[in-house]
Amino acid sequence: MSDLAGSCRHFGAIFFFFICFTAEKLMMTNLYCALHLCLVLPESYTSLFGPGLLRVTGIKIYTSGDMEAVNGTDTRLKCTFQTSAPINPQTLTVSWSFRPLTQGREESIFHYQQKPYLPIEGTFRKRVVWAGDIMGRDASIIIRQVKFTYNGTYTCQVKNPPDVHGTVGEIRLRVVTTASFSELLYLAMAIGGGIAAVVVLLVIIVSCRKCKKRQCQRMEGNVEAPPQKKERKDPTAW
Repeated sequence: MSDLAGSCRHFGAIFFFFICFTAEKLMMTNLYCALHLCLVLPESYTSLFGPGLLRVTGIKIYTSGDMEAVNGTDTRLKCTFQTSAPINPQTLTVSWSFRPLTQGREESIFHYQQKPYLPIEGTFRKRVVWAGDIMGRDASIIIRQVKFTYNGTYTCQVKNPPDVHGTVGEIRLRVVTTASFSELLYLAMAIGGGIAAVVVLLVIIVSCRKCKKRQCQRMEGNVEAPPQKKERKDPTAW
């Protein structure tokens, strides 16, 4: 009965649309036609295509963009996503691919669906580690011991049905011999900041101890000494 009622509603909306523009003898005003179309047609089309279709938007992927990694080190390729649909661990998929700078063929290096599937052959065999959390909207991976042949573009794609459309995330990785000046500067600032924090903490501890010691000495000085008993001399004694 519900299917029949829905079909009748769709047919009625289309028929009324035709009547408004062709049957002037029915004495329907344009205002009434427009009002009826605004109220009936959107509801009909929504029920026709499904209530959830219009609420789903494209999935959004966020990556770190350009990256620099030192040869032989482990590098985390960060990829997070935002989806309008509830996360379903059974259907959500994550795919990573690699395209070298030499314009070679694109290579699939990682896939996730209910569990991580690591590459069993190729350049990235035993080099990729799953470092994400789909419930936390994190699809990151780690590349172990990067090499110069890993220079290129890494693509992260996430699908969470029915939210399967949207842009993909890209990371352009550059493998270098040593860290650049900016990275060394950040490292030096981090180390210097840690040392400075330790020094400040030690100064505070020493100052507190000195203040406490001085306060104790003052309290001891303010304590009055007990009165001494005077010895009485015997008047008969010479």
